[in-house]
Amino acid sequence: MSRFRGIWQASLNATKKALTWNVDDWIPPAEKYIFNFSSKEELKKWHLYSDAEFGGVFSGNLSRDVTEGTKWNITRSGFCGMRSKKFDGFIDLEAYDTIALRIKGDGRCYISTIYTENWVNSPGQMEDNSWQSFVFVPKDNWYIAKIPLDHYLPTWRGNVIEAKLEMNPSRILGMSLSVNADGGVPGANSGPGDFKLEIDWIKALRTQ
Repeated sequence: MSRFRGIWQASLNATKKALTWNVDDWIPPAEKYIFNFSSKEELKKWHLYSDAEFGGVFSGNLSRDVTEGTKWNITRSGFCGMRSKKFDGFIDLEAYDTIALRIKGDGRCYISTIYTENWVNSPGQMEDNSWQSFVFVPKDNWYIAKIPLDHYLPTWRGNVIEAKLEMNPSRILGMSLSVNADGGVPGANSGPGDFKLEIDWIKALRTQ
């Protein structure tokens, strides 16, 4: 087969294939697993920086006590969190508008955080940008919490940045869940004491 005929045949095959494509092939699925806490391998993707237990259960005891003689000037104590290890590259959620979490909790309010490539806080530095939203978890029942991506606010060291900024959902580096002794939505349990959050999965949804 001549080179010209080979090119022509390849072009014809590509055209035939394009004509048989289904329109659904162009549309991402309506939901996408980000994390599924059903195996030990999945749990290894998270780093717990508290006294939480492995097994899809994030639990411990919140205390405002500060070790005597500490050199740190802590103004907001009573905090625990668990964060995913950085993805290998980026997670692209451009096609989605909502984060969903299947969780069972204790009536406290938790903080869902999404980390993106740094272009807001300190461009060019290693620190990630953080976008946060409260998620209230009813007590003792499994519940699917849905948080629109545009409800996540840009934050710096736990404080909301008072500027109109938009997250880039195509450059997501990781996620975390945390709990504070104080703060949260009205009506949620708060204060020092035990906390426990069970997590089944985290998904991205396209609802529009």
